Amino acid sequence: MYAETPHRRYNPLTDEWILVSPHRTQRPWQGQTENLPPDDMPQYDPTCYLCPGNSRAGGVKNPDYATTFVFENDFAALLPELSGEDAPANTSLLLRSEPERGICRVICFSPRHDLTLAMMAVPDVRRVVDLWAEQTLELAENDWLHYVQIFENRGAMMGSSNPHPHGQLWANETVPEAPRKEDTAQRRYFAEHGRTLLADVAAEEIKRQERVVWQDEHWLIVVPFWAIWPYETLLISKRPVQLLHQLSDDERDSLAQALSTLTIRYDNLFRTRFPYSMGIHQAPVNTPDVEHWHLHLHFYPPLLRSATVRKFMVGYELLATPQRDITAEMAAATLRELPDVRFGRCGR
Repeated sequence: MYAETPHRRYNPLTDEWILVSPHRTQRPWQGQTENLPPDDMPQYDPTCYLCPGNSRAGGVKNPDYATTFVFENDFAALLPELSGEDAPANTSLLLRSEPERGICRVICFSPRHDLTLAMMAVPDVRRVVDLWAEQTLELAENDWLHYVQIFENRGAMMGSSNPHPHGQLWANETVPEAPRKEDTAQRRYFAEHGRTLLADVAAEEIKRQERVVWQDEHWLIVVPFWAIWPYETLLISKRPVQLLHQLSDDERDSLAQALSTLTIRYDNLFRTRFPYSMGIHQAPVNTPDVEHWHLHLHFYPPLLRSATVRKFMVGYELLATPQRDITAEMAAATLRELPDVRFGRCGR
């Protein structure tokens, strides 16, 4: 039984601590509430720049795609080529900068404007998994790239500018900060124990069962012991593969099922199109000695009490350390008991 009084929990993936304050769950709320997103949208929106056949910014027209679709981001945060004039001048050890190249792409999960991963059939989610793997392998052919970050911002609450089901891919010349921290921690653990860190985390969670949300032969979904967001989850491949394209057919089927199951339960929690940021953390590409890496996915959903009350990372969380109210065990039990069939019209 974990403490119901304030305590700290350690995150071995990032070598950081968080504060847990379970006694605060009953505090009153008179703060901001969010607007509910519509659950009934058209299958095709003529004004949507991601729907098949529509024009995007600059006049580029989407093909009439029937499954998934990927294209170069029209407003890319990274560019593959930089001119010599872009090189910054470092005149101080304290004020340093350097150029950063990269490739940014948008991945449309479905031609249907009204769907989400939770509303798509599992075979269609599997096509998304395959596309993620193909894109990783394709981008790794650029020997100057060293990290492929795949992510999805679901819902306006998480900054998504378009409700059409889609995610993004940013491939960097250097390894970004979050996976860099995980690289350091996983490398150290592997050197000390000869096993991946997440293989041992998965074994411990399976043994205890307190934070397990779902599992099958190939994938495990848990609310991590060190979770920050109220209903944060971690998806761990049971076989310690490093990169998406290394997954077998069965493991890809399992990942698609895991994604469908989790997002359906998220929607069922507050009976809404559940917002989240999801990211896939895989090993750096074009990099030797990555056997310490273990493929996993993070889901960071902001909702706390209802479909309209979210968790804010402000004040103490920004200036001191992340803090959560409901324990990971409470969140896991809630998600575990939810049905696997989405409420209302599933759109399948």
